[in-house]
Amino acid sequence: MTKLLNLLQENARLTNAQLAAMLGISEKEVADQIAKYEEQGILRGYQAIINWEEVQGNDNVSALIELRVAPKKETGFDSIAHRIMEFEEVESVYLMSGGFDLAVMVHGKSIQEIAMFVAKRLSTLDSVLSTATHFVLTRYKEGNVILHSQMEHDRREYVQ
Repeated sequence: MTKLLNLLQENARLTNAQLAAMLGISEKEVADQIAKYEEQGILRGYQAIINWEEVQGNDNVSALIELRVAPKKETGFDSIAHRIMEFEEVESVYLMSGGFDLAVMVHGKSIQEIAMFVAKRLSTLDSVLSTATHFVLTRYKEGNVILHSQMEHDRREYVQ
């Protein structure tokens, strides 16, 4: 049934009838499987992917923040990751390999707002040793959805 999960990830707006036709099973089987995935915590939510750069009056800024942290003896990285997840600015938290331990995606109304979040709230947490903040300039693709094609990019350059 991973085929069902792939279809839902690609387009969560497909109806059970459409999914059933694509998978060659009944609508009831689709509904039952989706309910089972939700119960098991495999399906955690359904989300629209929005190209915020196209929304008039949008002042959202995004940043990827890399963190070096000191893991706790009893819980490793889990306790600090869970603490960071509680901040409303935080969209995603990932445990990483390489030079940093955690990668955190955040959103704010301005670069200054994110900078203050990092300086006053994130970097002051007990386990945080250092941070590196990278601001998102353009989103080209998100969640397997292309947000900007080369043609759109070329057109914008000539218009400006």
